[in-house]
Amino acid sequence: MLYLIDASVFVWRSYHSVPIALVDLDGNPVNALHGFGRFLGDLIERVRPTHIAVAFDATLAGSFRSQLFPAYKKNRDPAPADLKKQFGLCRYLCEALGVPSFASGEYEADDVVGTLATRMRAAGQNVTIVTRDKDLAQLIRPGDEYWDYIGELRFRYDQIADRFGVLPERMACFLALTGDAVDNIPGVPGVGRKTASLLFRHFESLAHLYDDLDRVLKLKQLRNPGFVCGQLRDYREAAFLARQLTEIACDVPIEADLGRLVRRPPDLDALNDFYDTVGFGRLLRNQAERIYEQTAQHRLHARVA
Repeated sequence: MLYLIDASVFVWRSYHSVPIALVDLDGNPVNALHGFGRFLGDLIERVRPTHIAVAFDATLAGSFRSQLFPAYKKNRDPAPADLKKQFGLCRYLCEALGVPSFASGEYEADDVVGTLATRMRAAGQNVTIVTRDKDLAQLIRPGDEYWDYIGELRFRYDQIADRFGVLPERMACFLALTGDAVDNIPGVPGVGRKTASLLFRHFESLAHLYDDLDRVLKLKQLRNPGFVCGQLRDYREAAFLARQLTEIACDVPIEADLGRLVRRPPDLDALNDFYDTVGFGRLLRNQAERIYEQTAQHRLHARVA
């Protein structure tokens, strides 16, 4: 099983949940770094993954979605300067812990996860996506798992529709109709989650829906089918634009094969030097030492077998 981690969810959560008073020797906040390091170490100790990768957002300003739709994510406040610096520290921490990490200047972390999941699935590897972002549910296929680590919830492929309202393969189309306020994607006015869920129980995709739009008028379970059909017609262009924004790209030009995603033993010397620099005590050092011993024992047993 390959574990793919959406870093932003856990870095942001740590920034807001770990006291800002946690600072390095120069007085710079390192609260997000500490919380992220604790999360990543806990996950490794818990599941002992042999293959793992962490995806980071390099920038949103130059992403292909912003070029398609300049208002994309413009409703979000920029990350505070002290948090931006910590993202870079978190990526260094991954490498020192023996965990591969990836980022792209043109694509988002979701796209990196999608690319790795698609490539590794083609190589016969199932994936567990560790996140809280509903968008990533569209990547789940039979044998995979969506893991809301914070909420302690796991969803297999056949459970995604009950949790999110639509099959994984139809999630991007679903979001194109409902819109996504978090990403500033407007969607089709008047089409909410219940309506979109019902539509995509009957239509395989947005293209299929628009190819047979008159069929919407015949859906008995749909309230106000005439209104819904009219809105879909009026906002056709907006819906297909939104579909380009909500679909996760699975062709990011990154160099990665299964061998590169093998978890390595932590570099204890590098970690101790790093923890000295950021002023961390024994908690994360002890965890890294335990992970090192677990990794060494696993490799020894693998050789014997």
